[in-house]
Amino acid sequence: MGLLDNLKAKLAPAKGKVSGLAQQHGDKVTHGLDKAAQAVDKKTKGKYSDKIQSGTGKAKGAMDRLAHKDDTGTGGAPTTPPESPPPTS
Repeated sequence: MGLLDNLKAKLAPAKGKVSGLAQQHGDKVTHGLDKAAQAVDKKTKGKYSDKIQSGTGKAKGAMDRLAHKDDTGTGGAPTTPPESPPPTS
C-alpha cells in the first residue's frame, strides 16, 4: 500500500463528515460566499468583478460537489447523450 492509499484510507471518514456538514449548512456557506464577494467587490470598486464572480462560482460549485447535490449516480462523471441510430434509407 502506497503513501497515497494510506492517506485516502485515513481521510475517508473525514470526507463523509465534511459532506454531511456541507449538506446541512450549504445555504449558510453560499450566503457567506455571496456576502464576502460583495464586500470585496465594493472595496475594489468593481475593478475585479469578473474575477470575483468567477471565483465565487467555482467555490459554490465545489460546495455543491461536497454536498453531493449534483450526484448523478455515475460517480460524478458527466453523462453524454446516447448516440442516435444511423438514418435508414
